[in-house]
This record gives sequence, C-alpha cells and structure tokens, in this order.
Amino acid sequence: MNHIMNENYKIYLITMDKRDQFWMVMDKGAREMASMLGVTYEWDAPLERDVNKQIQIFNNAVAAGADAIMLAASDPLKISGAVEEAKAKGVKIIYVDAPAFEEAIITLATDNYTAGKIAGENMYYELEAIGVTNGSIGIIGVTPENRTTVNREIGFRDYFESFDRYQILETIYTNGDPELAKQATEKYIEDNSNLVGIFSTNEGSTLGMGYAFRDYDTNIIGIGFDITETIQEMIRDNTIQATLVQNPYTMGYLGMAESVAALRGFDTGPKFINTGVTVVNIYTPSRILS
Repeated sequence: MNHIMNENYKIYLITMDKRDQFWMVMDKGAREMASMLGVTYEWDAPLERDVNKQIQIFNNAVAAGADAIMLAASDPLKISGAVEEAKAKGVKIIYVDAPAFEEAIITLATDNYTAGKIAGENMYYELEAIGVTNGSIGIIGVTPENRTTVNREIGFRDYFESFDRYQILETIYTNGDPELAKQATEKYIEDNSNLVGIFSTNEGSTLGMGYAFRDYDTNIIGIGFDITETIQEMIRDNTIQATLVQNPYTMGYLGMAESVAALRGFDTGPKFINTGVTVVNIYTPSRILS
C-alpha cells in the first residue's frame, strides 16, 4: 500500500480494558495494519473494566482530534450518547467485538449467539461422551449489560431448550474477573449436588472456572470462551474440555483497514463482518494449540 496516498489520520482503538490477552491481540492486528497504512494509531482503555472510565477515554480521544475510533463498547447503552456526539463532529466509528446501540460504519465481531449454540453443542457431546445424560449446568457471565457475552448465554440456553434432562441454572455475573469467576464456580459446585457442567463466556471467567476445577479435582465438564497459554494448558491436562476461540487479530487488522477506507470515502462493504470462532479441545491439532 502506498503511503503517499495517505493523509496522517489519527485512529484510536478503545477496548473494554487492558487486562485480557484478547485485547492485546486485537491491538497487534490494528497496529500492524496502521503501520502498513502509515497512519497515527493509539490503543487506550481502562486498566480494569469500568464503563464511566471508558466513556471518559472515548471523549478524550475525540477531544484529541481522533479521525476515527475503533470501539469495543463495555455498555452499549451508556456510551451511545458519546458515540452520537463524536459522529456529529465527523469522527468515523468502527465497532470491534462489541457494538453500542448508536449506528456505526461497520461492526467486526463474532456472531455471539451462534457461538453460544456451538458451546452448547460441545457441552452436550462432552457430557454424552462420559455417559452423563442429566443434571444442572451453570453459566458464568460478565455483566448483564455486555451484549457480546449475554448473546453467548442466550445461544447456549437456546441450544439446551430441547433437552429437558438438563437444567440451566441462573447465570452468575463476575465482571470477567478470574478470582470472582473462581468463586462463582465454587458456589455452583457447593450449591448444586447434581452439577455436571459450566459454560464460561469470556477469557477471565474461563480462567477462574479452570482454577476452581483444579482446586476441587472435579470431573465437571467445562466449556470456555477465548484462549491464553494458561487456558491451553487447562485443555491439555483436561481441566476444561474445550474453549471457543475468536479472531481478535482479524478484528483489529480489518477494523483499521475499514477505518482508513471510511476516512477516504471508499466503500466499506457490509454493516457486519462475522470474524468467526474455532473450537479448541484436546483433539485440536497441536499447531493450533502451540
């Protein structure tokens, strides 16, 4: 790509936090595309998930002269007013992973409802494989406002609607914090003698679930979401049975390309690009796990 064609656009990526590896991989994709396109790029986010801090960071980016902002919205309702004001000032908005309610140019994300159904299918087959045909299943969510993880919950619950042999318990929300997710897992285990499985809806909740399973030395089936080296180890040693892996690098990489295309007035294509998921389990080829 020819740098001479590019103006020195200033483009921000604003994620929910700077803690999860998921966002670090997204930043890498955005950074590499920004380097190729010769634009100014900055990644900013609260250290921990905090909706009000994210809105403040977003507004600061607008005030600093952002030409485009790639946003993963912590709370789609609360930040929509700030997004609307930014658009009125000419800022191009691209959603990555988690859209707000205010319309943007394009959203690059996982089809989270379908991913939830895939998680449910994997839970079902893992239970059947060990001869478990009934019992209760817990779900560890992030927050009720987080549309991405809530859609995973809904997809998971909908998958099990036709199986009255399994009872899906009330979701426990943990803000994606591994320690809180560990405590939630322990509560499920202690309060439900017939607990046979848990679905964790993001990176932090998957880690917490795995830590609790290791402490309890349990044979409860765990299906997670997102991946880190520790989660890979948990799959290798059968602490958890599978995790659904998104494509944050693609979200960042293509999100940056779409941002520049929008700023140049080029066609940005469909309103939604499904960046897909892969199921990683013990049977996954080692090249994916390594």
